[in-house]
Amino acid sequence: MMEPLSTDPAVEHRSLRDRLLPRCSAGTVRSCFPLLAWLPRYNLAWFKMDLLAGLTVGLTVVPQGLAYAEVAGLPVQYGLYSAFMGCFVYCVFGTSKDITLGPTAIMSLLCSFYIAGDPVYAVLLTLLCGIIQTVMALLRLGFLLDFVSYPVIKGFTCAAAVTIGFGQVKNILGLKGIPQQFILQVYYTFYRIPEARAGDVILGLLCLIFLVMMTMMKSTLGSIEENPSLLVRVSRGIVWSFATVRNALVVIAAACVAYSSELAGSHFFTLTGKTAQGLPPLSPPAFSETTQNGTTISFSEIILDLGGGLAVIPLMGVLESIAIAKAFGSQNNYRINANQELFAIGLTNILGSFVSAYPITGSFGRTAVNSQTGVCTPAGGIFTGVVVLLSLAFLMPLFCYIPKASLAAVIICAVAPMIDYKVLPQIWRVRKLDLLPFLVTFLVSFWEVQYGIVGGVIVSGMMLLYLVARPELKISDHGVIVMELASGLNFPAIEHLCGVLRKHALHVSPARCVVLDCHHVSSIDYTVVTELKDLLKQFKLHSVSLVFTGLKPSVLEVLLAADLPDFTHRDSVEAGLQTASSNPHRD
Repeated sequence: MMEPLSTDPAVEHRSLRDRLLPRCSAGTVRSCFPLLAWLPRYNLAWFKMDLLAGLTVGLTVVPQGLAYAEVAGLPVQYGLYSAFMGCFVYCVFGTSKDITLGPTAIMSLLCSFYIAGDPVYAVLLTLLCGIIQTVMALLRLGFLLDFVSYPVIKGFTCAAAVTIGFGQVKNILGLKGIPQQFILQVYYTFYRIPEARAGDVILGLLCLIFLVMMTMMKSTLGSIEENPSLLVRVSRGIVWSFATVRNALVVIAAACVAYSSELAGSHFFTLTGKTAQGLPPLSPPAFSETTQNGTTISFSEIILDLGGGLAVIPLMGVLESIAIAKAFGSQNNYRINANQELFAIGLTNILGSFVSAYPITGSFGRTAVNSQTGVCTPAGGIFTGVVVLLSLAFLMPLFCYIPKASLAAVIICAVAPMIDYKVLPQIWRVRKLDLLPFLVTFLVSFWEVQYGIVGGVIVSGMMLLYLVARPELKISDHGVIVMELASGLNFPAIEHLCGVLRKHALHVSPARCVVLDCHHVSSIDYTVVTELKDLLKQFKLHSVSLVFTGLKPSVLEVLLAADLPDFTHRDSVEAGLQTASSNPHRD
């Protein structure tokens, strides 16, 4: 006899708890909060290494943040507003010990095309990007990023590096009023070279020379002999330290020179100018804006203005960050969770919008510094965040004396390694056709960066669809035609397959039997079944047979259930040949 359902609230509560507890296992909690995987084992040795790495990255991100805000077309303080939230959020939710989130050259360039130098647009874009990325993570849509091929990514990063780097030449020359569009920018930069300011040119070139020298010296440290003397080790450590914080050294030295010049009453350099002082206000982003002439721009109008940026910027932010995390995970022997990374970036952008940040992602350069300094856990980001906050709280009044030429030198040296000259011969050797999406992305990006990405994705997607629609068919003649499908069989390919079968078996005289080797076919759909049914009828009308071999059990079950006319299946090609040979060709 069935027992009556309990109406006791306590019993119902226990039943609900018993159902939910297995889903909230320790492994599930750790996957949602990766902090719990390393925090119980945290020790003093890790703390020392994280402190060193965090401070080193902090001295790198401050000048870079100021410079990247210039690329985005925003006041320089917005670069620092964007640099600290990711340090704290990623510590809790990130799965890579090395990666650092913050403003980057590529994201700054992309933002510049959509926000038109308007901080209200930038901050609202950050919130919307964060929401999109978080929803993608919760819906487990990280696999969509797999459809953006490596040639597209490399084509975009190379074009972005050229665009960003050349875009800073005007600041090296001290020119103003140069158009943002790349082709016009190139033309007017060269056209107005006679207007260049001598002070900016000299300072910019000196900064570039110093940065290049420090970079070259750091790259040669690995070639020093094994077991060096104490003096060599100390010298090596000093050079490495100076080279690592070279951006900060350049900006500080340039600011001191500019400050001295201003005190003397000389205005040799183009300066950053007045900056907002103190920490950013903690407030939600504005959903509308009132212009200086009193016109109100509504939320819907802002959305229309942002347009494709709501797709391009979240996508590229995630792509860049996950690619960096995977690269360093492979290098340092650990694995990352792509969906968790997506969630961490999305949450950082959502929370960052409350402190006036513009969209962020992972930084390759700062992540490399973090890894090389020996960071042990994501806790190193806490110390980086503290450095940024202290800079905002106490150093902002001094940032107005930073020459734009020095920030331009920092940016040029930061993006130069992104131009990968080796990728073209590598792609050529592996698969020449992959040069097509690379070149489309690279060239179109000089017109509009976002169109370059979209164009490259469309071209690589069409190439992928072509492979699906035109699978390789291996045809051999053993008295009976044997046709092997070299890949799977889906509805875009069935029309092509049927056409080839008709051409070789039915549109000849006499008609011939065919053995179709399907051992690569793992699934079929309704369109395939319908076309095969019609094809079998045509084979029957011509008094020849079509024998299927090597069908997987799941595929065979579907075909048997479809009740195909004169459907014949054999386990092997040899058995199929015997069956087909027993049916004489039509005379």
